[in-house]
Amino acid sequence: MGWFSKSTDGFFLATTTPPDIAASQYLGVVNGEAIIGANIFRDMFSSVRDVVGGRAGGYERALSGARDAALEDLIAAARELGATGATGVIGIDFDYEVLGEANGMMMVAVSGTAVKLG
Repeated sequence: MGWFSKSTDGFFLATTTPPDIAASQYLGVVNGEAIIGANIFRDMFSSVRDVVGGRAGGYERALSGARDAALEDLIAAARELGATGATGVIGIDFDYEVLGEANGMMMVAVSGTAVKLG
């Protein structure tokens, strides 16, 4: 099992708590969500990719954008709890769900625990 680690805008984001990181205060659970809709042209080109093989770049870019938006929401939620200065979100978990009657939408949800690092 791998781990995700990223530092952005003074925040440390990690799926695990590295041994050299000590949390001095746990601020609470935070989350962020983003929902993207499938576009008819992306669907059409994706169908062609299914037949001939290869990667669906349009979907990959849309999914990446949704993941980034969910992380931005997560960081904003941590800031609302007072996560400023030397802080981070640990125990991050990404979830992906297909939504809609015809599976036309995808949700990316991310959650974790906001901490002050000591």
